[in-house]
Amino acid sequence: MTVRADIRPVRDTETFKDALSLLASPLTLVTTADEEGNRWGLTASSVISASLSPPLVVVGIARTSSCASAFAAASEFVVNVLGEQHRELAGRFAARGIDRFAGQSVANWPGSRLPFVPDAHAAFRCAVADRLRVGDHDLLVGRPTEVLLDGGSPPLLWHRRAFRTTA
Repeated sequence: MTVRADIRPVRDTETFKDALSLLASPLTLVTTADEEGNRWGLTASSVISASLSPPLVVVGIARTSSCASAFAAASEFVVNVLGEQHRELAGRFAARGIDRFAGQSVANWPGSRLPFVPDAHAAFRCAVADRLRVGDHDLLVGRPTEVLLDGGSPPLLWHRRAFRTTA
């Protein structure tokens, strides 16, 4: 077997990010509301299922995010799994310095103030089960309490620093 010549040591964040960009990830909007009813949300590709018994999901949130303090105080959040029709929404929620919710098709989860995307492939309403500080991110562990299922279009993915689909 021949060893490839393009093996590089990971000495900086750019090399690490270059390698991670080759990992196709589903895109989500992670949303919450604070005690005053203000809506918060961000585009995230760092969402995983962590356990089946009990059901748990993990969301990575950069501590530099404008939403970090809202999620640090939240008791609940929603993970909205995006489809190809959500490209503009994903871009908007990744932008800085704007009202991410202005003019968007985001509703409140029935019986709550939690914002969610009604036509998401899936939306997981989660109770916060734990928070972990890891490197420059906080990992938010959620226990799904309710789920919305649709999945009618190809998924929206993040690959090579661009939006992609399987279509």
